[in-house]
Amino acid sequence: MAGRDGTPSLRCPSMDDAPPLSASPGSPRPGATRDMDKALGDGGMPLLAELGVSFDGYGAGWSEAAWVPTALACNPAGIVQGGVYAVVHDAAMNFATNSALVRGDRCATLDVQYQTIRSASAGDALRVRGAVTRAARQVAYVEAEIRTADGGLVSKATATFILRRKEPDQP
Repeated sequence: MAGRDGTPSLRCPSMDDAPPLSASPGSPRPGATRDMDKALGDGGMPLLAELGVSFDGYGAGWSEAAWVPTALACNPAGIVQGGVYAVVHDAAMNFATNSALVRGDRCATLDVQYQTIRSASAGDALRVRGAVTRAARQVAYVEAEIRTADGGLVSKATATFILRRKEPDQP
């Protein structure tokens, strides 16, 4: 499917229809356009490791992570602070967007909106998934979810990313 400007658009399955991770954690699925293996784990951002986030899977336009919130992610009562959800969502959506781009293209967050449905606590086993829902020439629309181990929705987010695509080589 093409966008209004004629560039191909990228569509990913809905979050609920997304297939499980491949049998080999960390391996991109066939069709991934960018090798993001170096971003597995903390995504290249030590803050994510300090919060307990570890990216363990991705493919073209999606990313997944395990998250066991640490004390740093929580208030004195041991409940995850709301702003920490924003950091985790943004990281998952950024990873998903970058995995959909070719080498040399970049992205940056324009806006993020998130909702917290239920609380999470330090030590909870959570799953995080980011997915590009549509990408045109200059903008990508992305969503993310944080779920409990049994699938309960903890938080969800949507974002818009600006895409900086490299210019084709001139002859």
